[in-house]
Amino acid sequence: MSVRITWLRLEERLEHEFRQLREEGIDATDLEQQWANLPLETRAAEAGRLLDEAGRLTAHVAETEPLFDAGVNLEKYDLQKCLTAAWTGRMAGCLLGKPVEKVTRVGIRAILESNNRYPLNDYFTSVGVPDELLELHPWNKDSRATSLQENMICMPEDDDINYTMLNLHVLEMAGVTFSTDDVAKAWLEMLPVLTVFTAERVAYFNLLEYREAPQTATYRNPYREWIGAQIRADIFGWVSPSNPARAAALAWRDARLSHTGNGLYAEMFVAAMAAAAFDLTSPRAVIEAGLAVIPKDSRLAEAIMFTLTLPDLEPDWEKAVDQLYAQFGHYHWVHAINNAALVAAALLYGQGDFSRSICLAVSGGWDTDCNGATVGSIVGIMTQSIPERWSKPLNNHVRSSLRGFDYSTIDSLVARTLAVMKDL
Repeated sequence: MSVRITWLRLEERLEHEFRQLREEGIDATDLEQQWANLPLETRAAEAGRLLDEAGRLTAHVAETEPLFDAGVNLEKYDLQKCLTAAWTGRMAGCLLGKPVEKVTRVGIRAILESNNRYPLNDYFTSVGVPDELLELHPWNKDSRATSLQENMICMPEDDDINYTMLNLHVLEMAGVTFSTDDVAKAWLEMLPVLTVFTAERVAYFNLLEYREAPQTATYRNPYREWIGAQIRADIFGWVSPSNPARAAALAWRDARLSHTGNGLYAEMFVAAMAAAAFDLTSPRAVIEAGLAVIPKDSRLAEAIMFTLTLPDLEPDWEKAVDQLYAQFGHYHWVHAINNAALVAAALLYGQGDFSRSICLAVSGGWDTDCNGATVGSIVGIMTQSIPERWSKPLNNHVRSSLRGFDYSTIDSLVARTLAVMKDL
């Protein structure tokens, strides 16, 4: 095959599986040695066998759906205001981080310092950035044309926003009792396969081979603890105001299609925070509400608990992020654990200020658009207001490859979410 489709090649997956096993504390030295000793010309033929052997070394926990009380009190909130801020905040945070996705934290700072815009406090611009610096730290993909300040006309397509809209559709079609099969059906009907990445792309492939959840998440899927499920969480919190347990249970049903362990817990964590943000004014309390729905002995919980200690130990943001990199920098830049820790840190150090919070999330590096979106959503709900300098460039429109969602307005998405909530 002349076209290389990332995340699906077995040789590539095997290398990531070895790394995943090491992170789980599992010794795969013998298999790694076998792989290293194989002649290059035989690797493609042997990769599947070794990937299956490596996959059998991990014990996938048979997760059970969390229990929850379905009730929510919708009369208590100005839902129009909350949801407008949630949708807008998610898009603004995503758009802020989009140009520098894949740019390192060092590169982000160098770009900002080159045109006197450090610390980050507005959308990125190429104005004043030397060409030679952009050769070292290039903007992400085609973001120059859509997500730099001088070129913005709406929210450009992004998987972080696609998934939020897709899960809105799932709730519209199946309600609060939706199943993982409903999510799978929506993927196959609405998501072009090359608009999904890492664990989602493998799960999609597994669906096409007639596998069902949870095997879609476990079969030859070394990305099962990466960030993909975490970015699909928000709407389950939005439709569960002040009910983090319900938000986490809905997120669990979605996440198990593609993720296991800490990847699954990350979606539950974010959904619960979004639900808690309707009532809580303290970022620490919001994080603790998210922490309460995931296993305390998980690596994700340990990372979040570590992050909660940082403000008392290190008041300086940059030094605090240094500590996050020292603790979690061994993870892939789109792994769930390091990015969830950075999200929690941005919430803590942002202290409920929308602009500061999303800027900290993005300037911290790793998966910048995902983290900006998550933080923007949560703080949007908490503040119920997005400053005009962040909302105006969106022009109330979003692009998407999802069937039926392209050129949606934020207003229409809010109205659809409100309609769903009244039926749940």
